[in-house]
Amino acid sequence: MILRNRLKERRAALNVNQQEMGRLCGVSRQTISLIERGDYSPSVTLALTIAKVCGVTVEEVFYLQEETENEK
Repeated sequence: MILRNRLKERRAALNVNQQEMGRLCGVSRQTISLIERGDYSPSVTLALTIAKVCGVTVEEVFYLQEETENEK
């Protein structure tokens, strides 16, 4: 399973840039960028914080996707 996210869409709905989202969540802009690109899986605490800042459930930001043969 691969952790995917809709953080960029949720961030756009809040009308905030990566820098501001990072500030709201207590992390750097780079961390937000890494999460959005799928290069970093946040801790449970950070995932919950991001969801709270976005005003949605964790499942509305993060979800699991089956791996294809090319991704294994």
